[in-house]
Amino acid sequence: MFKVLRKKVLSDTGNDRVVLLDIEAPLVAKKHQPGHFIMLRIDEKGERIPLTIADTNLETGAVTIIAQEVGITSKQLGRLEAGDYILDFVGPLGQAAHYPEHKHVVCIGGGLGVAPLYPEVKHLHEIDSHVTTIIGARTKEILILEEEMRKHSHQFYVATDDGSYGTKGFVTTVLQQMIDDQQPVDLVIAIGPIPMMKAVANLTRQYNIKTLVSLNSLMVDGTGMCGACRVTVGGETKFTCIDGPEFDGHLVDFDEQMRRLNMYKDKEKSALALEGCGGVGRCH
Repeated sequence: MFKVLRKKVLSDTGNDRVVLLDIEAPLVAKKHQPGHFIMLRIDEKGERIPLTIADTNLETGAVTIIAQEVGITSKQLGRLEAGDYILDFVGPLGQAAHYPEHKHVVCIGGGLGVAPLYPEVKHLHEIDSHVTTIIGARTKEILILEEEMRKHSHQFYVATDDGSYGTKGFVTTVLQQMIDDQQPVDLVIAIGPIPMMKAVANLTRQYNIKTLVSLNSLMVDGTGMCGACRVTVGGETKFTCIDGPEFDGHLVDFDEQMRRLNMYKDKEKSALALEGCGGVGRCH
């Protein structure tokens, strides 16, 4: 059993609530590197879901995860409080990210993608890379981790769809301006919704700027056994859990990823409707 040490609500607009949880898992914290993720299961009847490690604290043994309450499990996570327990918390999983030192890296996070981007920004800053960070959201109210990102960035920008904060437009609006200003960029890392990562990759491809994206694929076991997280990269089948989650953004088949992520939308809606009645089997 893994104890919840701390809970913090990062944003709450009524329809969108994002929560941060510190989970006591010292062995996971000790082995964590940027890019790693965990699989968790809240209780014996729960589903297994992957979440990227947002941060760790070696002194307390805490592993920080961040979740947006959109499905049954994420809503159950959001109801946990400090002192509660999670049944399974497995990790670190996936390939750790390795980046060149002393290079100009533009880190782009959209929506909840800011959470998995944070440890990478922090790491790049520690190895003396020049870090430019661009974070985006639909509106100011749902931006997360702004101060943490700003602290580890040499240049920092915000873009909101509605113009309520920072540049009005998308993260690609800011990136295009940087390119137009002829700022040299060695690497772009983009993490967020599939359409955002696709747009970033399409832009940087024109300028031959190496671009990495992190895929949040459907997963079941997180060990490469089930094949649920397969993705096509450069015409080859890869598994996000053991080959990723980071891949060359110029080679990823984003349209296929979009179709796969939408495969179970109807089932998720049905399950949420049942839970709204008090749980499976309680509406009759």
